[in-house]
Amino acid sequence: MSDRMTSIPFGDLMNWILREAPSGTIFGVHHQYKAGNQTPYDIFDRPLELPFGPAAGPHTQLAQNIAAAYAAGARFFELKTVQQLDGEDLPVPKPCIKADDEGYNVEWSTELTVLKAFEEYVKAWFLVHVMAVEYGLGRSDGMQFNMSVGYDLAGIQTPKIDTFIENLKDASQTDIFKDCKSWLLAHLDRFQKLRREDVEAIPADICNSITVSTMHGCPPDEIERIASYLLKEKKVHTFVKCNPTLLGYEFVRNCMDTLGYGHMVFDDSHFKADLQYDDAIALLKRLQDVGTAEGRIFGVKLTNTFPVAITRHELPGTEMYMSGKPLFFLSMNVAKKLSEAFDGKLQISYSGGADAHNIADIVSAGIWPVTVATTLLKPGGYERLVQMANLLTGQAGQAFTGVNVGKLNALLESASGDRHYARLDPKAQHRKNKRELPLMDCFTAPCIDTCPIHQDITAYMDLVADKKYVEALQIILEKNPLPFITGTVCYHTCMNSCTRNFYEAAVEIRQNKLMAAEKGWDGVMASLTVPEPMGKTAAVIGGGPAGLAAAYFLARGGVTVKIGRAHV
Repeated sequence: MSDRMTSIPFGDLMNWILREAPSGTIFGVHHQYKAGNQTPYDIFDRPLELPFGPAAGPHTQLAQNIAAAYAAGARFFELKTVQQLDGEDLPVPKPCIKADDEGYNVEWSTELTVLKAFEEYVKAWFLVHVMAVEYGLGRSDGMQFNMSVGYDLAGIQTPKIDTFIENLKDASQTDIFKDCKSWLLAHLDRFQKLRREDVEAIPADICNSITVSTMHGCPPDEIERIASYLLKEKKVHTFVKCNPTLLGYEFVRNCMDTLGYGHMVFDDSHFKADLQYDDAIALLKRLQDVGTAEGRIFGVKLTNTFPVAITRHELPGTEMYMSGKPLFFLSMNVAKKLSEAFDGKLQISYSGGADAHNIADIVSAGIWPVTVATTLLKPGGYERLVQMANLLTGQAGQAFTGVNVGKLNALLESASGDRHYARLDPKAQHRKNKRELPLMDCFTAPCIDTCPIHQDITAYMDLVADKKYVEALQIILEKNPLPFITGTVCYHTCMNSCTRNFYEAAVEIRQNKLMAAEKGWDGVMASLTVPEPMGKTAAVIGGGPAGLAAAYFLARGGVTVKIGRAHV
C-alpha cells in the first residue's frame, strides 16, 4: 500500500462496479440509498435530490471516492480544491490527517496535478450518472458537482486553473469526456437498464458553481477581486469560504475551553491577520450586489478549518487545522452573526462539525447545501452518509428563501448543553490494543478485545440483525453459558470500547445478547444432546458466574461435576 494516490482508468472502475454490484455492494458500500420521488431542492438552477455530500477533502479526490459517496446517499459534491501549485510541486507531510474525536489536517488541496484532478471529476461524473440509472439510485440530474479553487487571483487566472474551470463548465471537447462516453457506448450489452439514450444524455456542463477557498490571512480586497472575477468573467455561481476568526479571539478561546478543548493552543495572530467582521459585512454586501447584477447566486461557505498549534506531535509540522464537532459551535455562530446582519438573506453553504446528530436541524434552518468530512473519517465511513440521507428524506425539497434565524438560534441553544459536542474522555479515544496483529489478518474489533472472555461479538451481532437467533445463541454459548445473566447485568466493557461511541452511542451489545438468548433458547435446547460420560468427576468450588461456567463446559465435555461452597 502506498500513500500516493493512483488514478484508475474509467473502464477499470466500471468493471469494478459491474463485478461487485451483484454481491450487494458498490465500492464497499453495503447500504445504498435510493432517493425515490421526493420533491428535489433547487439551487444553481438545477435540481438536487438531497442537500448534502462530502466536503472538499479526502472523499472528493478520486473518482471512486465520489462514486462511493453517491451510492451512500450524497448528492452535493464539493470537489477537492485545486490551485496553481500541484502534483510533485506540492509537498504534503504524512500523515496529514488525524481524526480520533475532533479532526486535524495539514493538507489543503489536491495532491494530484490539476489535469489529473479534472480527469477524476469527469470519471466520477459518468460513474454517478450510470449508477443512478443502472441501480435505480435516483434521478439522473439529481446530483451536483461544485468546483473549489484557491488561493489568489493570479493563480486562478493562470492557464492551468482557467482551463480547469472552463472544462468543468463544458467538458464535451475533452479527451476524458469522450473516452468515458465511448467506453459506455461500446459496452452497453453489459448493463441491464442503461441505454444508449441515457449515455447520450449525460450532460457536459458538469459545474456551474464554485467555492473560493481562501487561506487564512488573505486580504479583503483580494477576496473581493477573486469573487468578482468569478461572477463577472467566469459566469459561475460563487461561494466564498469564511474563517472562524470572524468571531474574535476571546469568543473562540472561551468556546473551546467551555467544551473541554482547553488543550488547543492558539494565539490571536490569525484573528488579527484575517478578514475582520465589519470589513466582512461590507465586502459580502458588495459581492451580493455583484451577484444580483450578473444573475448569479453569491453566498458564503461556513467555515474554513481553524488553525491551532501542534504541541503533542499529533501531525508533522508546527500548525494544523481543526475540524469536526468543536468547529460546529464556531461555524454556527458565524452563521448566526451573518444571518442576523443580512436579515437571513445571505445564502450559506455549510461545513463545520455537521453529522447525523445535527444535519436535519441545520437544513431545516435554511442552511444548505451541507458538506461533511471529519465524520466520514470515523468508524463507519461512507455508511454514515446513508444515515444522514435517511434523516433528510422526510424533509420537503425547497429553494432558498432565507435563513430562519429563529431556528438557528434554537439550534445553537439546544446544542450548548449537548454532550455530543464536548470532548471525549481521552482514554476513550484510544482505539489501539496492546497485542500484535496476526500475520494473516489485520482486523480486530475493540469490543472483542476488551471482553474478558473475548466473545465473538461481531459474529453474533450480525446474526441477531438477520433475526437468526438460534445461530447467534449457539455462537454465544461457545464461550458464555450465562447469556441471560450477562445480557442483563454484565458491566459491558465491550460497549465502553465500541467504535460507534465516536459519533453517537455504543451498539447495544448486551441487549442484543439477551434478545438472542430469549428468542433462540427453545431452538438451541432442542438441538442439545447429553454427552457420553468420560468416567471422570470434577469438583467446582463456588457457584458464581466463573464456577457455573466451569461446571457447564466440563459437563459438555462428559465430566461429572459437583459444585461446592468454599469455606473461609
